[in-house]
Amino acid sequence: MTLNIDPEAPDSIVRRDFLKKLSAASAAAWMSGSPQLVRGEGIARPEAKADACILLWMGGGMAAPETFDPKLYTPFKKGMKADSVLSTFPAIDTSVDNIKICAGMEKIAGVMDRGTLLRSVVQPDLGSILHSRHQYHWHTGYVPPQTVAAPHIGSWMAKVLGPNNEVMPSFINIGQRLEGVGEKEELKAFTTAGFFGSEYGPMNLPFPEEAASAVRPPESMTESRFSNRNKLFRQLVDRNPHRDFASDFQQESLMRSMENAYRLLSSKERDAFDIEREPKEVRKKYDTGRFGRGCLLARRLVENGARFVEVTTEYVPFLHWDTHANGHDTVDRLHKEIDEPVAQLILDLEERGILDRTLVIVASEFSRDAMMEGKPGSTANDQATHKVDQLTEMKHYGLHRHFTGGSSVMMFGGGVKKGHLYGATADERPLITVENPVTITDLHATIMSAMGISPKTEFTVEGRPFYVTKDGTGKPVTEIFA
Repeated sequence: MTLNIDPEAPDSIVRRDFLKKLSAASAAAWMSGSPQLVRGEGIARPEAKADACILLWMGGGMAAPETFDPKLYTPFKKGMKADSVLSTFPAIDTSVDNIKICAGMEKIAGVMDRGTLLRSVVQPDLGSILHSRHQYHWHTGYVPPQTVAAPHIGSWMAKVLGPNNEVMPSFINIGQRLEGVGEKEELKAFTTAGFFGSEYGPMNLPFPEEAASAVRPPESMTESRFSNRNKLFRQLVDRNPHRDFASDFQQESLMRSMENAYRLLSSKERDAFDIEREPKEVRKKYDTGRFGRGCLLARRLVENGARFVEVTTEYVPFLHWDTHANGHDTVDRLHKEIDEPVAQLILDLEERGILDRTLVIVASEFSRDAMMEGKPGSTANDQATHKVDQLTEMKHYGLHRHFTGGSSVMMFGGGVKKGHLYGATADERPLITVENPVTITDLHATIMSAMGISPKTEFTVEGRPFYVTKDGTGKPVTEIFA
């Protein structure tokens, strides 16, 4: 199934058509049977460099020139030309001689010698540069919508690799609300195991400080009563008169996910979800907001056997990294929210001797520019809400347009080189990738290869092949590995 986008159509119509087709794909996934792993000739499993992955997701479009790829800095001056704005933050030195990043991230600058910075990640425009479409593409490797529900990369790891600890959920999603926020249905579309079934889907923890309560029976419920409820639930599902509306595989997968949840609630590993068990001085280093506390929770979960954990600054339209207004002030705040927690996470993993086996990724769906939507030659609709030639107010000072011509991704641990810089973008507008471009397909191949999963890994779904990277064509960027 393909989606033909009318470039003149209002965004609301584009989203509505998008969601309609995604709903159909989700229904098809629920009706489908068990996906079958195909092991073809020549599909060798790469040697795993990591056994756990933490994705630090900057939801909303993190501008590379305001974070990991600083350009010419021009301070705000009333009446300045918009085309003179490349970066609203000056560059600072890092612990690596040839790498500079933006002011406001001094602690991350101090751990740059532990990781690899890719400055040349590129995205397609996908007809219309909508957050929902690019977030779906980044998290699944596929352009939406698909005829089957595409699994999240965390679900691929959970399915192919299995759990590190039988008790711990393999895929945990921290910080993103899926109810009560704008574009919630779009977020749900990729925050799923797709055709793999419920047992490989995420455990969603929107508020990390409340995670402990999510893995405990209610205080008023005794252990025996809790056990009886689980048994009664199984009986209810077995007697469900609507069982024929879902495949046996999907129903069995749902039951296994419930069993997994019950086992966790009865285990000692549930203590890993309680960040209050950390010393006060440790919590203080992470306590910059929900994202910071989520980083602390992610560390505790990986220490106890979680396979894949995503921590997000949370995508909400026109908030956080979705900087269509007040760009400089908003990014200044976000620097403060992510700087110490990201750096401390790397230091803590290193101190505990598990950074080498943990792949940590800092990424976003696309970058931003003050003047250009998409990239040169793009016909995508301009999403900017503050299109001015002269900056007369501080709220105009920032990068307001969605830019797909060059983005930055940071990787730590997981076998990547330390203190390494890969790729480059132009120093003058357009700030496009000019050296070693990396597509989302190849980025996924790189991530999966680090985890010991071949980019050609294939499942048969409804009689057709479905690959972990688009059509099995992803090629890992081997140059970034030590």
